[in-house]
Amino acid sequence: MIRYQVLDRCLRNRYKRYYIEDLVAACNEALLEYSEKNEPVKVRQVYKDLNFMEEKWGTIERIPDGRRKYFQWEDPKFSISNQPLNDEEVDKLKETIFMLNRFKGMPQFEWMEELLSQLEDRFALKGQTKSVIGFEQNLDYTAVRHLSGLFNAIINKQPLKIVYQKFDGGQRIWNIHPYYIKQYNNRWFLFGLNDERKLITNLPLDRIKEIQDIGIPYIESDINFEEYFDDVVGVTIQNAPTETIVLKFAPERYPYVFSKPLHGSSKFPDPDNGIVEIEVIPNRELASLILSFGNQVEVLSPPWFREKIAAVAKSMSDIYSTSAL
Repeated sequence: MIRYQVLDRCLRNRYKRYYIEDLVAACNEALLEYSEKNEPVKVRQVYKDLNFMEEKWGTIERIPDGRRKYFQWEDPKFSISNQPLNDEEVDKLKETIFMLNRFKGMPQFEWMEELLSQLEDRFALKGQTKSVIGFEQNLDYTAVRHLSGLFNAIINKQPLKIVYQKFDGGQRIWNIHPYYIKQYNNRWFLFGLNDERKLITNLPLDRIKEIQDIGIPYIESDINFEEYFDDVVGVTIQNAPTETIVLKFAPERYPYVFSKPLHGSSKFPDPDNGIVEIEVIPNRELASLILSFGNQVEVLSPPWFREKIAAVAKSMSDIYSTSAL
């Protein structure tokens, strides 16, 4: 597409004659600006591009000039940028607009409402916004109001004083150096260095009551948060080694787990018996995930984790062994 745009600009220029070597040079200059890793374009490739553009968009004149020829659009007002969208492109644009509409009303996306309105007007898509796809999202979720401020604090390296509401009703006030925001199970979590605890703290955004900027030096982190969660399910990071969790799934559940692996480390060594292995640091999110499968999964190892899940299952059984009021 970079080459097509460059060639289109050259073909529209009536003040300069572009010979094939000029077109090749213009393409290579543009590609070099985009990335130094791009391989130089050859004459043969530019000829192929010209043929494709002519077949798709319009006639290209090849005007003799001595022993050489220069190239230009037959219509001096023509440009590929002025071409109307075809039906397939309109359909793709509609799908994109439908998807982007779900961000309306969220912090940092105020600009999108104006953009979407312009697109809908420009391409006559008004009245076409009936949703045909559902996303797992709750716009009334109380954490959303903090996203904008936390995002800016991370980008600007601004330490924060955070008032945190505990589940028992009490409050804690911490100085946090914010590093990363992650969503899991339809909840948002902030990760940052806790000045009091001297470690990375995980704060659910819906428990944050108040956020204030504070004038203390920002402490950088060398953690690569794109890899930070590789060894866990969810967001709880524990100072423990990874373990091989061996699970046995019921025949009717195994295909689901095979098509949607529990974790990036998932292995399927014995499909006939529904065996699945994952290499993770066990945490409460993993336990919750396993328990969500009910009696369609059995933990085979490690023994301590099997006993932990069994204890929860027994506790649930005890609850239901008595008559309801």
